[in-house]
Amino acid sequence: MNAAVLHTLGKPPQLKPFPEPSPGDGEVIVHVRAAALKPVDKQIASGSHYARPRELPVVCGADGVGHLDDGRRVFFGGPRPPYGAMAERTVVRFAQCFPVPDDLDDATAAAIPNPGVSAWLSLKHRARLAPGETVLILGATGVTGKLAVQIAKTLGAGRVVAAGRNEEALNTLNELGADATIRLDQTDQDLIEAFRREAGEKGFDVIIDYLWGRPTEVLLAAITRAEFAAAGSEMRLVEVGESAGPTITLPAAVLRSTALTIVGTAGIPPKEVLTDALQQVMNHAARGKLRVDIERVPLKDIEGAWERDVRGRRLVVIP
Repeated sequence: MNAAVLHTLGKPPQLKPFPEPSPGDGEVIVHVRAAALKPVDKQIASGSHYARPRELPVVCGADGVGHLDDGRRVFFGGPRPPYGAMAERTVVRFAQCFPVPDDLDDATAAAIPNPGVSAWLSLKHRARLAPGETVLILGATGVTGKLAVQIAKTLGAGRVVAAGRNEEALNTLNELGADATIRLDQTDQDLIEAFRREAGEKGFDVIIDYLWGRPTEVLLAAITRAEFAAAGSEMRLVEVGESAGPTITLPAAVLRSTALTIVGTAGIPPKEVLTDALQQVMNHAARGKLRVDIERVPLKDIEGAWERDVRGRRLVVIP
């Protein structure tokens, strides 16, 4: 069979023949129809991710959509190494296969679970978003950020503020549910004023942070009180990504003057929580409530597609 085969860490995979998979106990063969090319796939292949392969060659791709031998269409995750999703066939545990709604096309079903489930879990389970609350999405112009805007509204947010660096993408977020947008390419002082203006007297209830680094430092400066004041409602910041920087400086005054709690995504949740989130995301996508921008690329073009800088949309590999 043909597959996107990685021979050297840090190099793009190449279209190569690869041995056919053979299932063991509890495993099934999946005939792959679509596999999303995600940032984590590139991180793993570069060797920078903790889940990097220890032996080569391997087939790239952590998840995808396909059909089983009995015809059932499934979303699958975690193929058994050295097999991966970017191939004509792969092998996974049956327990890691999930049904796909009939109304959801293969490419969308492959593209939306990873970013959609991440956003759903961050908002619902880590931030515990309640209906009517105000949400700030810091880094809203990427694939996951755009889904977070939509999911926040789906979960009942009263107001969603979207902040991002891509002005063209920012201009499209109102139609996805954003009530206001903030450009991050401003001076620190202008950005502080923009955060304060959109926070209003009540402030943000939930902040989903895909950026970290400077934007987060400026935001924290914006919410820091300069006087003694009665504590307001708790503000929950969920740290998800670090595309603007891996570290921040956190002055003590931020935590002493505001009712702020900072948490991370905390790894993989219990299976029942993860399964529910996946089903919710899939079902909302099937009903047209969640949208993701997709570009389909043939498996034979994997080497060139791997090197492309695609912002705000997801490449989906079609074997």
